[in-house]
Amino acid sequence: MKIIQVDPTKDYAPVIVEVINVLEAGGVVLYPTDTLYGLAANALNVEAVERVFKIKQRSFLKPLPISARNMKWVKELAKITPKQEYMLEKIWPGVVTAVLPKNSIVPDVVTAGHPNVAIRIPDYKMVDTLLGKYGYPLTMTSANVSGNKPIQRVEEIIESLSHSLVMPDLVIDVGTLPPSEPPTLIDFTGAQPKILHVGAAKPQQLMELLGI
Repeated sequence: MKIIQVDPTKDYAPVIVEVINVLEAGGVVLYPTDTLYGLAANALNVEAVERVFKIKQRSFLKPLPISARNMKWVKELAKITPKQEYMLEKIWPGVVTAVLPKNSIVPDVVTAGHPNVAIRIPDYKMVDTLLGKYGYPLTMTSANVSGNKPIQRVEEIIESLSHSLVMPDLVIDVGTLPPSEPPTLIDFTGAQPKILHVGAAKPQQLMELLGI
């Protein structure tokens, strides 16, 4: 496992190249997002996604959320109506994960065999740059043992994962992230959006934005 300390306010292009090399080899990267440190793997690579489950000691019966760069990507990954697209454009990029009917391009291991997929467009420049240069959606799950509270410091994350059978191949350390909650989860598969989990985005503000 290699650890790279990065100042996200400076040029991190060489680091992005190294991250992509790991992802292309089917590896997993511990990386910062707009909420928490996460575990990134090619979301379309079954073996890579399985490594994420093993690192988190997560049941394969629990789906993993994934990240997309823009709405074009979302439409390739999931079925989305014009009305839903209009709503989501109001809240993306940002700290809201949308549950949508998945397209066949998304492996069943990502969704634990369910017909829906959880997708988010993050609001974090480094992740946007990575997605743009890599060209594939990434897993976007918190870097912690499944069921445990998320951790903001890389050293503590590595310690917490030390008993996993698999470890991340590369760690991008930008320092301690500010306190944050996981993203808010909204189900868009029904007639009206339904909040499944309240996180960083507040329900009342979301409902106003979505016109509900």
